Amino acid sequence: MIAIATQEPRLNQEITVRECRVIGYDGDQLGIMPTVQAIRLAQSEGFDLVEIAPQGVPPVCRIMDYGKYKYDQAIKAKQARKNQSKIETKEMKFRPKIDVGDYMTKKKHVLRFLSGGDKVKITIMFRGREMAHPEQGLSILERLSEDLKDAAVIEAAPKMEGRNMHMLIAPLPSIIKKKTPSQRKNDMSNDEKDSLGKEE
Repeated sequence: MIAIATQEPRLNQEITVRECRVIGYDGDQLGIMPTVQAIRLAQSEGFDLVEIAPQGVPPVCRIMDYGKYKYDQAIKAKQARKNQSKIETKEMKFRPKIDVGDYMTKKKHVLRFLSGGDKVKITIMFRGREMAHPEQGLSILERLSEDLKDAAVIEAAPKMEGRNMHMLIAPLPSIIKKKTPSQRKNDMSNDEKDSLGKEE
């Protein structure tokens, strides 16, 4: 489960918009509803309403245990920093409506980068009317985060920059494979040939 924010997202009564698009605790799309109703729904379940995409029309909010999320991410980030040598940052680009085959291929490349000890910047590229639906990009990041939960920790929560949504993930020490300098140099050569993360 991930949150999206430029710094810290607004929670519960801090959310001042009249209505919002709500994502349930389990990731279900609950539709558009008055913000007051969404806050009551979240609190009735013992959770928080978190504004994860304020630029959406209407803004997108998620029901989640934000305190537990922040704590878990802090613990994972601390573990990820242990025993790490020089870290490089790779980038992999996705489209909001990516098909299953492309998603699986790109996920394998992300996992390869992580196992090599590198951080990975995940970029969701929006075009045209896709900008009105940031939740589509967020769903890709949610899916990737879940698929890689045993291999990576979210180091920088997703945020919008222009037409792109970014998230930075770092490898957990348990999945990093020791490589010789020659192997890492060969990986760098392969990455230069790899056009999967270089979409315009």
